[in-house]
Amino acid sequence: MFVEEEVVHYCVANMPGAVAGTSTYALTNSTGRYIVELANKGWKKAMIENKLLRGGLNIAGGKVVLAEVADLFGYERVDQENLI
Repeated sequence: MFVEEEVVHYCVANMPGAVAGTSTYALTNSTGRYIVELANKGWKKAMIENKLLRGGLNIAGGKVVLAEVADLFGYERVDQENLI
């Protein structure tokens, strides 16, 4: 538990299991539009057009594009602009 900007945050990894219906509804409401966008446009076009999706890209074409993942596993990082 921690407080940030006067908001108490409580983080437990297994909480979705305790309220499966509610957590599934919340997850699909927040991510569904991105899934539809990826399905309709394909991943490359969706990444080009949507900065939020691009921010979640970790690996593309077998290359690591997220610095934190590359550093953690000792891989070379490739600029995602070269892959999309």
